[in-house]
This record gives sequence, structure tokens and C-alpha cells, in this order.
Amino acid sequence: MGFSPETFALRRERALAALQGSVLVLPSAPLSFRSRDTETTYRADSELFYLTGVVDPGAVAVLRAGGEGGDFVLFVRSRDAKEERWSGERFGPEDAAQVFGADAAYSVETLPEKLPELLAGADNVYFRLGGETELERLVVAALQTARLRGTRKSVGPYSVVDPGRVLDGMRLLKSPEELQTMRRAADITVDAFVEMLAGVRVGAGEWQLEAAIEGAFRRRGATGPAFPTIVGSGLNACVLHYRDNARVICKPDLVLVDAGAELNLYAADVTRTFPAAGRFSDEQRAVYEVVLAAHQGAITAVRPGATVESVHDAARDALVEGLLSLDVLRGSREGAIADESYEPFFPHQTSHWLGLDVHDVGDYRSGDGSLALEPGMVMTVEPGLYFPQSLPQETPYSGIGVRIEDDVVVTSDGHEVITERLPVSVDGIEALVGSDE
Repeated sequence: MGFSPETFALRRERALAALQGSVLVLPSAPLSFRSRDTETTYRADSELFYLTGVVDPGAVAVLRAGGEGGDFVLFVRSRDAKEERWSGERFGPEDAAQVFGADAAYSVETLPEKLPELLAGADNVYFRLGGETELERLVVAALQTARLRGTRKSVGPYSVVDPGRVLDGMRLLKSPEELQTMRRAADITVDAFVEMLAGVRVGAGEWQLEAAIEGAFRRRGATGPAFPTIVGSGLNACVLHYRDNARVICKPDLVLVDAGAELNLYAADVTRTFPAAGRFSDEQRAVYEVVLAAHQGAITAVRPGATVESVHDAARDALVEGLLSLDVLRGSREGAIADESYEPFFPHQTSHWLGLDVHDVGDYRSGDGSLALEPGMVMTVEPGLYFPQSLPQETPYSGIGVRIEDDVVVTSDGHEVITERLPVSVDGIEALVGSDE
């Protein structure tokens, strides 16, 4: 997947050091089905991939410093010529140990026999509950066994802990290799947006823009979209996670497209809002320029030592100022912020972490305050204003929804917008839209 074996080995070293006498159990993502026996496209588990590079279903990794069988024990599916004829070649235990750098590798069918030995005596088991799987039953059984024996022998495991306690902080700070991959995903996304925008036509279906941008992702080497593409025209742009993509685009519409390519399991996430006919109306332009000012103010606020909250506050303050200038809100900026009268028009946070998951892992708060930004963090900046017809007050902006989103890396001296090649200015957006009817 574009990463060196040494990358995964170094990550495992850090995780093993953090375990301090405990054991980490990471399964692969389960297969899922669209209907009956028709599988959906398989997507590897992010945590398992992060520490091992394994992207195949049916695998389980066990990490424990000085554990039975070594620090890193891997369970994979056995070779099966009949099944492989249908689903493709797989690694057996013999090859998996060498390929993934495991100290030992076994068939996953041996888990019931071997896992209790690997867990015995550990302080805690880092494992994510809730899957109702055979593996979960084995982990819980290990705790029950330890509870029965522990009073006499003082041996664990004593509890199950979410793996995020060890891995989330590691994943929040991206390595140079990760950033290189994310820049490539961002470049693919930018180029796909440019291609899609050039083909915009009044009368096209939202689904056609979805197909255009996702096809452009694939043609440029991405595995596909990192999340379901949003193409919202007209009032649909006011639905934050609109997914139907089923409406025909009309001449007066603004169109909001929120999409991102996935490359080597890493995500990009970009939103642009544009006029279907190629030119913003006066009302659309007024709202767009307010959101653009908030977008630029929030990006400027991204730097080491700043907080996630301060980035959001920069966007919120600019949006409130804009809503006052548009006569949508009355009174003072301080009053509108205090009573949150802006919230019907701006109901979401400005940023989320980005990485192996589009809403990537990592805390947003530290202690009693907002988390301070550090070099290597990657976040979105995506302010928006939405005027659905359900709002209680009438405005000239009813039906307008605008969001502008870019991907931003925190650097040692500020920030890097890795999607900045895609224009955000009014003139830049209008110049990209095809708009021939």
C-alpha cells in the first residue's frame, strides 16, 4: 500500500512500549453484504493496517512485549485453492509471517486454542468490544478465566480497554510518508473536481456529477471515494449529509459537492459550492463571500499552539459578522455568539481530523480545554451557511446552502493547504464551471 515494512515495525515498537504489560488484539474488518451473498467492496480495518500493513479479511494481530510466541503474532486464513479460485489468492501463515514481519503466524482457525495462552497474565486486553464475534467471546472468556484464577494467582487480564487509548494519539500525528500519501490523495481530488466542474450542465442529474468525480478518482489511481459523495443542488445543499444524489439540477441552483479520493486507505475531503448556470446571483454571491471570509479566517488561524476551538471560533466570528451584514441577524456579534442565534445557519463544527478515516481518530479536547495543534496534524476547514426553507424567518437567501472545505496540515511554522490548487474565489469558481445548457 505504498509504505515500507520499517514504517509498520516502528509503529509496533511505539505501541508495544505503550502497552506496559498489556496485550493488544486487532481483528480485520468483517465482510459485509449488500444483500444475500453479494458482498460490498471490502475495506481494510484502519487500526490493523496502521500497525501491520495487513489489508486482508479474516486476520487477527496480537501484540504483547515478550509474549508467548513473540511480540507480534499474526493469525490469517489458511490457503484454500477452491476458495481462492472465487475470491483471489491469499497469504497463508507461512508467507504472512515473512511478508508482515510477524514473530509467528498461525491459521486463524487456531485462535480458540492459542489466544488464551497469548492473553494469560496480561494486565489488560486492548480490544474493541461490540462486534459480537467469536473473537470477542474468546477475549471475554479470558477475562472470566482470569477472574476465577486471579484471586489465588494474581494474574490477569483484569479489564478490556479501547485500543484508541494507545493508537489514537499515534495516528493523530502523521509521518512524512503519511503526509506524502495524503498530498497525492489531495492532488487526485483537486484534479477530479476540475474535471467534474468542466462538465457541469443545467439539466444534468446530481448522480451524473457523482459518477463524473468518482470516475475521475479511479482514472487517477485512487481506489475510489473515501466516503459517499455528496452532490446537493438547490435545497439539497442545505442537507448536511445529503446522499441521495437523485435530483435534476436546475438553472437557478447552487450545487454543493463534498467528495474526496481514497489512496492507499488515506482520505482527502473537499467541498466546493458553485452556480449551475456558471454565474452566482447577487444573493448567492453575498452568502458565498461570507463563507469564503470565514474559510480564509479559519485557515489563517491554523498554526502550532493554536487550538481546534480557536480555528472554529475564527470561522464562527466571521460567519456571525456576515449574517449581521446580511441583516439575517440583529444586534451585536457578542450577543449573537452568546445566545447562539447563528446556530440554525451554521450548525456544525469547522474542522475534523483527517487521515486513514475521513473523520479520523483523535481527541479534540485535552483536560478542561481544547486540544493544542501540533505539526503533523491534518484537519479539514469547512465553514458553511445554510438557509433551508424550514427556517422560521423569511430571508432573501432561502434555499441557499454554501460550504467551502479544504485539507490543512499543521506545519512547524504555520500550515499547508494541500488542496489549495482548487480555487475558492468567486471568479475562480465561475471560471471552472462548464455551464453550457
